[in-house]
Amino acid sequence: MRAIRLHGPGGPKDLLLDEIDVPELGAGEALVRIHAAAITRDELDWPTDRLPAIPAYELSGVVEAVAPDVEGLFSGDEVYGMTPFDRDGAAAELVVVPAGVLAPKPRTLDHVQSAALPLPGLSAWQGLFDHAGLQAGERVLITGAAGGVGHLAVQLARVHGAELAEDDVDLVFDTAGGEMPVRALRPGGRLVSVAEEPAAGTYYVVEPNRMQLDELARLADAGELCPEIDSVFPLEQAQAAFERSMARGKRGKVVLQIR
Repeated sequence: MRAIRLHGPGGPKDLLLDEIDVPELGAGEALVRIHAAAITRDELDWPTDRLPAIPAYELSGVVEAVAPDVEGLFSGDEVYGMTPFDRDGAAAELVVVPAGVLAPKPRTLDHVQSAALPLPGLSAWQGLFDHAGLQAGERVLITGAAGGVGHLAVQLARVHGAELAEDDVDLVFDTAGGEMPVRALRPGGRLVSVAEEPAAGTYYVVEPNRMQLDELARLADAGELCPEIDSVFPLEQAQAAFERSMARGKRGKVVLQIR
């Protein structure tokens, strides 16, 4: 099968299209034929201690096979999800993924749109609700509101009855990094960041979560959540795709269309 692999620490120029063996299933895993895989701006820095490595940790595709101990997932199921960051990603024709991180693909989204949802959607959900405990009626300021995580955080905040504001807010949710608008916080307000560790506040790293993927898919199918796509590239143009992900002016996700 064909796969994009990072062979060195030099960024996009070290990405090669390789012919490799189909990975073998292990306990608790599923083999997925990938239709689309989304990429993240700085992810080529993550696996440099385990090269060659397949990038792109967000996927949408169709289950080819499952391990004997996997229940509730079957060959032919359309799925989407985010793979753990300590293993190969999804920029390949076939990928082995822990079955527990896969959820049914949103019915109203195609594979490209579905692949663009897991990482920013989970990042927004976990920041707003798991770490910040955002409640209906609260005022929230989202930095980087036009970015990959930010634009979905805006949609989720609205769906849950929060008010988007620029000052006197209960929560600052930072998705962009840089100078924090702490002056906008009310006394006792919270600051949560997925971009960088703040001097005072909560920093977190997004984690796979199937139940949250189920809820994101439900909202997408209800027309209340829509991921924005910046551009789509074929697998053979992975270098150009990653260069685009690092460019200024990007809006939404860059996605590799594999099938």
